[in-house]
Amino acid sequence: MAQNPKIVTRRKGSAEQTALAEFNFSKSDLPRLSDEHLRAYHWSAWETSTTLPFPTLRDDPWRRTDIRGLNTELFRPAEFSRELPKPPTGLLDPVTTGSERAGQVISGMTEPQRWLDEDAAAQGVVFMDFHEAEEQHPDLLNRLLGQIVSPAEDKFTALAAAMASDGVVLYVPKNVIVEKPLQSLYWGAGENQAFFNHLVVWLEEGAQATFVHESASPKGSGEAQILHDGIVEIYVGRNARLNFVELQSWGDNVWSFTRERARVMGDGALEWIFGAMGTHLTKNFSDIDLVEAGAQGRMSGFYFASGRQHLDHDTQQNHMAPNTTSDLLYKGALMDHSRSVWQGMIYVAPGALGTDGYQANRNLILSKGARADSIPGLEILADDVRCTHGATVGKIDESLLFYLLSRGIPRKDAEQLIVMGFFTPIMERIPFEGVRNRFLDAIQEKMGQD
Repeated sequence: MAQNPKIVTRRKGSAEQTALAEFNFSKSDLPRLSDEHLRAYHWSAWETSTTLPFPTLRDDPWRRTDIRGLNTELFRPAEFSRELPKPPTGLLDPVTTGSERAGQVISGMTEPQRWLDEDAAAQGVVFMDFHEAEEQHPDLLNRLLGQIVSPAEDKFTALAAAMASDGVVLYVPKNVIVEKPLQSLYWGAGENQAFFNHLVVWLEEGAQATFVHESASPKGSGEAQILHDGIVEIYVGRNARLNFVELQSWGDNVWSFTRERARVMGDGALEWIFGAMGTHLTKNFSDIDLVEAGAQGRMSGFYFASGRQHLDHDTQQNHMAPNTTSDLLYKGALMDHSRSVWQGMIYVAPGALGTDGYQANRNLILSKGARADSIPGLEILADDVRCTHGATVGKIDESLLFYLLSRGIPRKDAEQLIVMGFFTPIMERIPFEGVRNRFLDAIQEKMGQD
């Protein structure tokens, strides 16, 4: 098992107390597991969560995201009820090219569904939800949990590690190639519910897979808040290849906090696509650690915010070894009184010669009340590297809009065409037509609102 690399992270501020009260969860709410090692993992994370303060505006990664409106005392651990809304049929349809899948997992506040292609299962592939993995593969889960993301990262991460009984485990053995994509859906519904989930994606040396995961809840504004707190751990072994597509289409009463990290080994390659279409507030940390020579990681993100949505994405590309490559492009559009925050960092460790790192964030402002904060960063501690970054925040080009209007295109349709064109470079990175269509439909829906 590879050791966790030492990685520079952003400065933390003082532990100033906020007006937030502690959650009303207790140790009795932790998953009830028969395996003592899994129990120890959850209990240790719980103890950690009780010692950590809530992040504040004085903590550098959080200083543009105010969470004091979170109704911490009202949340309760999610409880399934047949009276809750069911996921729309469209969410269950394949979003990858073609209709065939190697497997599907549906979990959360709905009837669970799990299946895996017989050929993949015969080769030792494990693809199932946490409940099933805890019963059938406790040793595997013990070996993988917490290897990439430490529960001690912050309070929300510790709480997710402690409370998560939902999640997905994908394990692909050495040199196994899963030809068809795998897909999972996590569905949340209800009022004042707290959803905790944990994804573990682990590809051994020479393995290959494509995995599409979506988190969603009913659309429409609800008076009662919903809490989502999650962890994603990704391991890409030597010469392994992973395409990971992550879609977030939570309803606009959801406050979502996620800590995600990928570790890529020598000559491994990760294609990571992230799309954000929902929530009231999102705080997402996404890191790629390139820890051996030849490791490659590409991150592509797209988001569209409206109303009073607040989307905060914090990314890090950590080059820990020579001759590693990273490429990040995040693009977003904002309307009404929404706000986006993107903070990016390329870190090059001492001795990581031959590093090639790139990051860019582009934002399109569609309303006077919208705002985008874009903060790229570099920390380079080695010579002979190539690292570049860029960030832009702009409005619709009036000359382009005038051109379309002069051709008889209605203003709303013209603006929509411009927005579609703005996202074209990021859409071209997405190899799946279903994913592209899902996002384009969300743009049309939001821009069609009066």
